[in-house]
Amino acid sequence: MKKTETLTIIDDNFTFDEAKDILMNMFTSKINFYNIKNWSSQERFGKNDAIAQKTIPSLRNELKKLEEILLEAKAKNKKLVVNSAINISLLEVGD
Repeated sequence: MKKTETLTIIDDNFTFDEAKDILMNMFTSKINFYNIKNWSSQERFGKNDAIAQKTIPSLRNELKKLEEILLEAKAKNKKLVVNSAINISLLEVGD
């Protein structure tokens, strides 16, 4: 593997309904992941997961921004151009 690999997830134009479905699902899925991670930490260790506690509010803020963008697109009858990629690097264990 190269130092960093980039994988394209989304590269297309979408209607309001399509963009809402895809993007809202992505955000809610990630929020659910961290909610479960936090719940698991509470059950196993009796304390919240620090990363989940930091990430969930940040994701909810981004979700609010997304909702504003979607509403603007709908109000103006516009399509949304969405591009998303993931950059993956290998990290030594313990870093």
